Amino acid sequence: MVPISYDGEITIPIAILSNFVQDILAGYIPAIMTVLIIITLIGTLAAKWVKPAFIQNSSFFTNLFDVSYIWVIARVIGSLFAIAALFKLGPEAVWSENTGGLLLYDLLPVLFAVFLFAGLFLPLLLNFGLLEFFGTLLAKFMRPVFKLPGRSSIDCVASWLGDGTIGVLLTSKQYEEGFYTKREAAIIGTTFSVVSITFSLVVISQVGLGSMFVPFYITILIAGLAAALISPRIPPLSRKPDTYYNGEASKTDESIPEGYTPFSWGVTKAVAKARTHTGVAAFFKDGAKNILDMWMGVAPIVMALGTLALIVAEYTPVFQILGMPFIPLLELMQIPEAKAASETLVVGFADMFLPSVIGSGIESEMTRFVVASVSVTQLIYMSEVGGLLLGSKIPVTFLELVIIFIQRTLITLPIIVIAAHIIF
Repeated sequence: MVPISYDGEITIPIAILSNFVQDILAGYIPAIMTVLIIITLIGTLAAKWVKPAFIQNSSFFTNLFDVSYIWVIARVIGSLFAIAALFKLGPEAVWSENTGGLLLYDLLPVLFAVFLFAGLFLPLLLNFGLLEFFGTLLAKFMRPVFKLPGRSSIDCVASWLGDGTIGVLLTSKQYEEGFYTKREAAIIGTTFSVVSITFSLVVISQVGLGSMFVPFYITILIAGLAAALISPRIPPLSRKPDTYYNGEASKTDESIPEGYTPFSWGVTKAVAKARTHTGVAAFFKDGAKNILDMWMGVAPIVMALGTLALIVAEYTPVFQILGMPFIPLLELMQIPEAKAASETLVVGFADMFLPSVIGSGIESEMTRFVVASVSVTQLIYMSEVGGLLLGSKIPVTFLELVIIFIQRTLITLPIIVIAAHIIF
């Protein structure tokens, strides 16, 4: 997670390792991911009907394969879409380079490589006291401002410096281990899984405004902060129960004993946590489980839901129709080419990159700036973070993600438009 300079860019070691693996296995990863998705489906069907001993006797494999029937269906669809995209079978709408092909050849290779190293190194974040240390230091800030434990600050930083997927996976893992309530996990997963600095640069460059990265990033930080303050205080997030995964008691105690400062107590808790580690073998075993959990638990869902969302975006007028109510709002805010901009505001739910791709043809620089900024601050998109959230243990439903997406759009849009008028 520590930012370093590499090839003239600021990046993080996991991103470098991820790109290295993608370069080495460039032509093979789509096939590898297809095989993994099919193996996941076979394991799921076996867990449901054959019930082999190796699944029945392992809590890890039981959680991985013995899922509800809605996820069985999603894994079936994901497998069919992956096979269709790999071999270009069936309707072109399923496997074209803008739908299933985009996911299998562009997104899943990134997830494959990121999950490989994020999963392997996740125990370094979880098991050696980092969360306990920063959780103690930042508790007095995170709790009143965002209604969250101090340790959630690390989830945000992991997303900000690395990738939103890392933040979701880190949050899901901690929720399963009893450190977050259902409400806290839902808030962190939908509000703090922010877009990385590097991807933000890709988005603003796509609309031809790369030279304006600094005002662009300041704008999305301000808008994102406003959404993070408001969203947890309104439904559906505010109505999530403050109960823990599987009814477990809370493992989070943020009180500081007498005689300690936040820093010294944070160090004490961090050292105590690090001492519970049992050795190198346990580290690699935990890392391997994380990798399998990410690959098999998430990839089929992303392939299924992402492809469906992209088919709707590419071949139907649904998102254009859904964007029509925004036209008068954008015209009221004096945004040029309001109709073209309105189409991009909703299509971001399918994929975060689609608005900047569609909006790159808009003539007005101000409008392109607004489109790029809104797409980054919406956060919830089904081709990655949305699919990850639904595939994880974080307690959110598809309908709730739709509502949160709309809320974030309505909260951030006025702030971004004001900023655009000031800048332009």
